[in-house]
Order: sequence, then C-alpha cells, then structure tokens
Amino acid sequence: MSSLNLKKVSAAGALITLGIIFGDIGTSPLYVLKAIVGENNVIDSETILGGLSCIFWTLTLQTTIKYVILTLRADNKGEGGIFALYALVKKAKIKWLMFPAVIGGSTLLADGIITPPISVASAIEGLRVMSPGIHTIPIVIAILTALFTIQQFGTKFIGKSFGPSMLIWFLMLSTLGIVQIATDISVLSAVNPYYAYKLLFLHPEGFLVLGAVFLCTTGAEALYSDLGHCGRKNIRFTWIFVKTALLLNYFGQGAWLIAREGQTLTSNPFYGIMPEWFIPVGIIISTIATVVASQALISGSFTLINEAIRLNFWPKVKVNYPTDLRGQLYIPSLNWMLLAGCIGIVLYFQESSGMEAAYGLAIVLTMLMTTTLLTYYMIIKRYNPILIGLCLVTYITIETSFLIANLHKFTHGGWITLLIGSILIAVMLIWYHARKIRNRYVEFVPLAEYLPVLEDLSHDLTVPKYATHLVYLTSANDRQEIESKIIYSITQKQPKRADIYWFLHVDVVDEPYRMEYKVNEFIHDDVIRIDFILGFRIAPRINLMFRKVVEDMVNKKEVDIRSRYKSLNKNNIIGDFRFVVIEKFVSFENELPFYEKVILDVYAFLKHLSLSEEKAFGLDTSSVTVETMPLIIAPPKELNLKRIE
Repeated sequence: MSSLNLKKVSAAGALITLGIIFGDIGTSPLYVLKAIVGENNVIDSETILGGLSCIFWTLTLQTTIKYVILTLRADNKGEGGIFALYALVKKAKIKWLMFPAVIGGSTLLADGIITPPISVASAIEGLRVMSPGIHTIPIVIAILTALFTIQQFGTKFIGKSFGPSMLIWFLMLSTLGIVQIATDISVLSAVNPYYAYKLLFLHPEGFLVLGAVFLCTTGAEALYSDLGHCGRKNIRFTWIFVKTALLLNYFGQGAWLIAREGQTLTSNPFYGIMPEWFIPVGIIISTIATVVASQALISGSFTLINEAIRLNFWPKVKVNYPTDLRGQLYIPSLNWMLLAGCIGIVLYFQESSGMEAAYGLAIVLTMLMTTTLLTYYMIIKRYNPILIGLCLVTYITIETSFLIANLHKFTHGGWITLLIGSILIAVMLIWYHARKIRNRYVEFVPLAEYLPVLEDLSHDLTVPKYATHLVYLTSANDRQEIESKIIYSITQKQPKRADIYWFLHVDVVDEPYRMEYKVNEFIHDDVIRIDFILGFRIAPRINLMFRKVVEDMVNKKEVDIRSRYKSLNKNNIIGDFRFVVIEKFVSFENELPFYEKVILDVYAFLKHLSLSEEKAFGLDTSSVTVETMPLIIAPPKELNLKRIE
C-alpha cells in the first residue's frame, strides 16, 4: 500500500483509496438525516429540503473545494495532515503558528473518540428494525474491543478487504438512494441554495440545524490526514464517485422522509429506505463499513501522535511496527486510551442519537485551525492575494457558522470532547515549552578545545579502559560544539577511556520520510560525529541506524572497529560498543519564576510516565549506561554565608 505505487490514478489505487480514505466521511449517511430531523420529532418537508440543500453545498464548498481541491495541494513530500501542514508553514518562522497546529491536532484526536462509537452504534441499532427490544450496547462494546485488540498485530491481514468492502458500501448507498429518488424526483430541487437560505434565515430554529448538517463533512480532516497513503490524484478521482454515492443516498433518505411528512420520526431513515428483506444484509454491510471507518481513524490517531513526538509536542511513548507497510505503526498507550474513551462514550450516551448531539463541536475547531495554517501556506507559496482573501473570508465565515451552531452541543455532551481536547492541548504546550526552557540553559562548548584532551585520554594506559567504542547522544545542532555535560562525563565523572569516541545527533526535519546521515571525523579512528537527518514520520531507531552507518564506514575502510586488545585484534574480534545517555534533572538549587516552575514540574511528571531516553531512541539496554546530572537553570543568588571562629 505504499504511496509510491499510488501516485498515478489506477483501478487498484482507487480501490485502496476507497478503503483507507473515505471510511469516516463515507459512513455519515448512517446518522446525518436522523440528526437533522431529530428522533421523535415531526417530519417537516421544509426542514428536509433545507437540510439536503445545506448538505449538498457543505460537501461542495467545504469538502470538495477546501479539502479535495485546495488543502490536498499542501502536501509535505506527499504527506498530509495538520502537523504536516504545520511543518510546511514552520519555515515562515512565525512562532504563534504552533498554536493552531497544537489546537487542531488535539481537537481532531479528541472528537475522534466519538467517531468509532457513533458509527458502530448507528449500524448496530439497525437490528432494532427486526428486534425492537434488543440491547445494542454490549454488541457495540464487543466490536470496538475486538477492533482495538487486533491493532497490535497490524491490519495487513484484513487491510486487503477494506477497498472491496467500501466499494460494496458505496454501491449500496447509490442503489438505495436511486430507488427512493425515483419515487419523488422533485427532491432533487434541494440543490437550489435558496432552500438552504430559507431554512437558515427564515426558519425559527433553522440555524441550529447546521450543527447536524456539519456531521456530513467531519471526515474531511481525516481525508487530508491520510493523503500519504494513496496520493492526491487517486483521492480526487475517487471522490467524484464517493460524493455522488453520498448525495444519492442523502436525497433518497430525503424523498423517503418527505413522503412521511407530518409523522413522527421513530426509526433511522437510513434503514427506512431499505426493503425489509434487505435489512439483515444492510446491517452487515453497514457494520463492516463502520469498522473500516474506525480503523482509518485509529491509524490516523497513531500517525498524529507519532508526528507530535517527532515535533516535540508529545512525551516519548513506545511505538511498534507490526507490519512492513510504510507508515503503519502501533502505539500501545494510545490504543488502550482510545478504547477506554470509546467505551466510556458508549456507556455515557447509550444511544447514537446522544452521540450525535455531542459530535462535531471539537472538530470544527480543527477545521478553523487548518484554515489558518492553509492561509499562511498560500501566502508562502505566493498564491494570488485575491484568491487568498476570498478563501479566508469564505471558510472563516462557513466554519464560524458551524462553530456557533455546534455550541449548543456543549451541554449535551460536547463538553467531554472539549475537556479531552483541552487536556491534550495542555500536555502538548507544556511539553514543548518545557523543552524550550531546558534547552535554553544547556551549555555548549567548542569541541575543538577538547579534542587534544580526548586524544590524550584515549592513549592514556594508566586509565582503565571503559569501552572500545564509547557513544554519546548529543543535542548540539552545530557540529563544532558539544554539551559541557558530555565532556564532564568523559573527563571527570569517572574518566572514561575509549579507543573511539562517537557523538550521535538526530536532526528532525520538516520532510516526512527523509533518512540521511553525515559523518564528521575530527580525529581519525578516535573522535567521530554522526548526524542523522530524519523526517518527522521516521522513528529514531538509533541502534539499527548506527549499526548501518558503522557497517558502511567499515566497508569503505574509513574506520577500524576491531578490538584494540592484542589477543582479540589478532583474531578480528569486534570491539564492544557502550552507549552513555545523560538524563538531566532540574536541580533543587534553581530559583525559577512561578510560571516556569509549574511547567517544569508538570514536565517532570510527564517524563516520568514516558519512555526513557535509551528506549525512545531504540538503544539496546544491555549496552547503555544512564547518567543523571543536575540542570541548573536559574542559580540562586549568592549566599551571604559568613565564617565565624
């Protein structure tokens, strides 16, 4: 499924795109019309036509023009998503742009906790058409639990069925919609924007309907996030088919509802338009489609947090790679956190109608943040100023309207996603700023001044040899500098004699999948620095990467890694490698401003919960020494201490 194979439009590419990209937005017909009318409300043709008109123009203006046409152009070496967009605009050196990225990423993740429950619950509740008294909650929880449990094994074994499953789903949507539209073709008049205007501005409570209409486009942000899996051309080509299928089904449900004007809505119109004999099949197809949609969201959440870790917005957590598929990863802590959140949502709301009342409030904030970053991207790329202004005004107006219409959801459960989003925002900002504070006070010294010391120590036989190869991770961006703490560790904190000193530096760049390295040999076979240049979607598996670099250097006869002990060297035995990781802790001697003290205290707590440095960099724990050293950020004033006799 590599994006390298999917740059050109093809039948195979389109099929894969259906399975990966459109699950979230594609399952919206399960609940949008039901949410617009409202369960147990009287069906009103004016509301139906106005709602359909709003859906048509939302999918056209918001999903098609903003996301499929404009935002997909903002790809970072083929990758999309709000953090990929931030990596592009970060080059503008505008510091506050990190806030839209953090807010957008956090709210997308928070509202995503409702997506699997609302989709699966809406599908399973179709069983009530055949058995009104059935309890659906245990079934929904069982499906969600199974879905999250299989994540640790990767989805390669079921991924091949995603495309065909969604193709069947969209064909079902189209067929059911066409059959119903044929009974009342006048429903197509809702394409006229006048019906939307009439509902929003002339109907007493019409504007609030926008909160339900917004559910038809919530998957647009996920569509952009999954750009790297399938490529822009395949997404645009396939969207024509997907949008057609969605609109046919929406208008088909509309025709079914209008035929029942004046009646009270007691069942989901999605299942209402199905022939009775087809309902069992429809429920099975719907359930499979919602599982696919949920899988896409889970994979997107893993990618989002992985990017946040690389961009220093999130604590380092364990990341696994269950399959050889590019970009597929598994984050255990996030997986079980999402499952707990999904089960909590199911138990709290009980019904999909309750989830509809809360869904969308957080993700509209994500869209506003994407609009902000997209505007700066267009400015950087020198788009026509008139086009930039028109897009900004149009989408700020549309999304602000959606936000206002969704505000009433706060008291209906929307506060849950906003609370989760706020916690995630706080974690990201604290982690980012704490590292900035700490890095501000890390002392660097010129490496050239200490090269003679390192060379002399390396040949001083009176000092016991610590290792043949001694490897330090350095945060110095300048290759001519080194942390003073590393020099202190080598020369003073138990002098460490080694035959070769290696300094490794990881530079995370704004490109997603870049994997390069540079070698600087300061003293031949004695002091060597390796700079890894990695994309923000590449995990820094330093142990494996360093081994590869050493193998390349040995093959080019640039370094001799054999043991320097005569007996071992004679038999070509490779010398031992010892990694030293320096963990810095904030010293008690610091006198910090209250704001910075709180940030660093929370940072220390989060760091305690996160992976250690050696595990985060994929180092073999059997060959790693961890040294702790105090970080004195703001030393106290001179003590007025007097000696007395």
